[in-house]
Amino acid sequence: MTEKYFFDTDCLSAFLWVREESILARLYAGRIILPAQVYHELQKVPHLLARVDTLKNNGYLSVESMEAGSEEYTDYLQMTTAPEEGMRIIGRGEAAGIAMAKQRAGTLASNNLRDIRPYVEKYDISHVTTGDILIEAMDAGIITEAEGNAIWSDMIRKRRMLPTTTFSEYLANYRKTVPSSKVIV
Repeated sequence: MTEKYFFDTDCLSAFLWVREESILARLYAGRIILPAQVYHELQKVPHLLARVDTLKNNGYLSVESMEAGSEEYTDYLQMTTAPEEGMRIIGRGEAAGIAMAKQRAGTLASNNLRDIRPYVEKYDISHVTTGDILIEAMDAGIITEAEGNAIWSDMIRKRRMLPTTTFSEYLANYRKTVPSSKVIV
């Protein structure tokens, strides 16, 4: 089965704000799932929603809902209203992405590590960030490191919260933490 990527608002918006959503389309065409909650959040920013609708209309992503009463919906409600002891309430977009990735065995795409990490670890969910996606795009020959730096800089200018000041710095840190057998050069 082809792995699905469940995007939260922040991770998707990082690409939308700098008009680089084509990177996502090239990497994950037809495998990008936007929880309905994320789609709803994007309705507050019409020009971003228009870009999402273009991706949707071209078949690159789909918007999906959770069925009321389902296990994933129960997980979603717990994360957004009454988390178990030791866990914190998180946003609807992040919670929907986590619940869907957990129940549908997909990958969560989110930058909000402070909020999501405890749930990602608890549910053992695969997870990627904007930086990871840019590395994958570079490894696939979609962008160069220099283009990654330009995109990263544009994202920071658009007030996206990223963990380092440059893509090269993120890349160097990533290469240090991933075993050399896993690094694609």
